[in-house]
Amino acid sequence: MVPLLLLPLLWGESLQKKEGYELQVQESVTVQEGLCVHVPCSFSYQRSSWLSFNELYISWYRSEDHTDYTDPVATNNQYKQVKKQTEGRFLFTDPRTNDCSLSIRDARKSDTGTYIFQVETGYYEEYIYQDKKLTLQVTDLTQKPDIHIRGPLESGRPTKLSCSLPGSCKGGSPLIYAWVGSALDSLNPKTLRSSVLTFTPKPRDHGTTVTCLVTLAGPGVTTQETIRLNVSYALQNLTIGMSYRNVTAFKILQNTSSIPILEGEALQLLCVADSNPPAQLSWFWGTPALNTAPISSTSILELPHVGTGEEGQFTCQAQHLLGSQSISLSISVVYPPQLLGPSCSWKDQGLHCSCSSRAQPAPLLHWRLGEELLEENPSNASYTITSYSAGPWANSSLSLCAGLNAGLRLSCEVKNVHGAQSASVLLLLGSQLNLGPDGPPDLASPTRDASPLREEQDIQYANLTFPGRKPQGPQNKKATTICQYSEIKKRCQ
Repeated sequence: MVPLLLLPLLWGESLQKKEGYELQVQESVTVQEGLCVHVPCSFSYQRSSWLSFNELYISWYRSEDHTDYTDPVATNNQYKQVKKQTEGRFLFTDPRTNDCSLSIRDARKSDTGTYIFQVETGYYEEYIYQDKKLTLQVTDLTQKPDIHIRGPLESGRPTKLSCSLPGSCKGGSPLIYAWVGSALDSLNPKTLRSSVLTFTPKPRDHGTTVTCLVTLAGPGVTTQETIRLNVSYALQNLTIGMSYRNVTAFKILQNTSSIPILEGEALQLLCVADSNPPAQLSWFWGTPALNTAPISSTSILELPHVGTGEEGQFTCQAQHLLGSQSISLSISVVYPPQLLGPSCSWKDQGLHCSCSSRAQPAPLLHWRLGEELLEENPSNASYTITSYSAGPWANSSLSLCAGLNAGLRLSCEVKNVHGAQSASVLLLLGSQLNLGPDGPPDLASPTRDASPLREEQDIQYANLTFPGRKPQGPQNKKATTICQYSEIKKRCQ
């Protein structure tokens, strides 16, 4: 019965701070659910002269559970039963070193609370450190895994990826791993359940993502981390894009042998090289030789006003650490017809006219007498047409032997896919006009209209001088010469 009488007295004494009993502990600790935390702790106590180290017991209790001295969350006293909720998860080291540090594994939300420390130094000699308590807060799991890439990612070279979860500890609940990503689709599914995996990246894997998911088996919570792959690879798919006619979007060209561009238009050429790291792009006129200076050191070549001087081959050169490539584009400048003529003269009892035009592609040229279209090979002998072409030039000559009537309108018409032009000569023949065999007339030639696909009419005047026909009288008389004006109309379509 004596021990029962002493119990209340000992309890009252344990609530009072005794000299020599000190506790050093972090009073507030926060840990995420499922992770581990180490709480440093040390203590001092009064030793009895007869105390053996084997008789020193230390325990941690939840504050609300300590009133009846039962169910510690951690203890080295084999005679006490640890709470089942914390068994194997709340542990501390050798108490003989005055170390009361507490290691908490697989923290659970239910672990949140306040804890007190108790020391037993002999038979019914115990002390509770009431002046300092441990407050534990378990929060939601927000810690993300760490993904480590062993070396740079290079296309075609096997690489290892490893995944780990900071805050997890040995001896805790198993960690379950899973890998997800399009770059890993070809791997055996079993290899995707390890913390370390090996895969061989490809160029198409650059910029894709890989995710590591870690599930803590104890609390059953999952966390994940995602990285974006940076795969280096050599040049591939070198192409040229083109933008013109005020279109801002670039169109990738499938055929770069020859591209027609309308004269005067603004043209932009874009060189596209698929590589990582990006290649150094430059534009050259023709085929670049050694040490040739580029006409542009960027991916875009701008030609603000395309003319015949820009006709030819342009080459984009892509330089890369893993090799260089080049691609060329030929530009041909196209333009609507530029009409020269018609110009006419009188010769050998007939009217002879010529007309020329320059265009790209080469134009089609024909003659019209009034409303009648004159054919190349006529069925009658009243006129003959001779035509020939050379490069961008089309040339034609017309000889009229009959049908020279007053109000004659003779037109030269020319066209290609980019425009059309025409010019007319209107002969106003007076009643006093006598045609003679000598001396060609002087006829002004109309100039071309440079505006394609547009109709205009210009009235011009030419001084036509026709030598008069010799009369039947005396041979020594001079031939009379009469000058008339001709109205020349020029029409552009």
